[in-house]
Amino acid sequence: MSSGGGRGGHRRPSGWTGGDFLGGDQVEGHHAVGELLRAGRRRALRVWASSAQAERGPVAELVALAGRRGVPVALKAPEALASAAQTAAPQGVVAWAEPVRSADLDLLVAAETGHPPFLVCLDGVTDPGNFGSVLRTALCAGVDGVVVGRHRSALLTPAAVKAAAGAVEHLPVAAVPGVPAALARLSSAGIWCVGLDAGASADIWSTPVLGDAVALVMGAEGRGLSPLAARRCDTLVRIPQSGLLGSLNVAAAAAVACFEVARRRYGAESRA
Repeated sequence: MSSGGGRGGHRRPSGWTGGDFLGGDQVEGHHAVGELLRAGRRRALRVWASSAQAERGPVAELVALAGRRGVPVALKAPEALASAAQTAAPQGVVAWAEPVRSADLDLLVAAETGHPPFLVCLDGVTDPGNFGSVLRTALCAGVDGVVVGRHRSALLTPAAVKAAAGAVEHLPVAAVPGVPAALARLSSAGIWCVGLDAGASADIWSTPVLGDAVALVMGAEGRGLSPLAARRCDTLVRIPQSGLLGSLNVAAAAAVACFEVARRRYGAESRA
């Protein structure tokens, strides 16, 4: 990446927070809690740590980090921590924080990042684990922001935040009234809307626009893109596959597609 962060970092566009809350107020797991404390994007309110793990290893490091940040820490019996947790494996630490605010789509489109916009749009993805995994992949691939519908979409539940492994502290997420209308807005701003569709005739490897301003559009688990969202895309592409299974899940498809865009943009730079 050029100005705005490089492959090792990510700059938040100025003014990217909006008014809608997306959740994310309960944070579980080493990576997610660590990034909450390090990033400082939103205020951490308190941390609970397992008394059985607080003297060594990752939990001890997080307790020390919370102390340096002035965040209250309480040591809890493992049973109490498990009772408070909303995921199956909180890894000995749970934190509470101010919720994540939605980004403003127009500010996201207009942000000066030093490179063509690179967005991901999720049309009805409802599984929190998939949502969080897409956020983690998107941040690692250099995506500037993720667009989701306010309705019929997973928001930032504890499971999604844990799966995102800290990405929610850096990657803007814009919640919009409707994904098809947002795609029309992106197209009018000169951003290619490229929908992933297993039945498309064109394949992602031969699609020429991925190095330009682009929004990758991915549909819900099972049903894929809604008909209206598919019509609003400038082009539909498939990820070529072999074998007996019919398709990738949305998290795996996002990883393939996002890093294909990253390869087109930054491949030569990464080899230099």
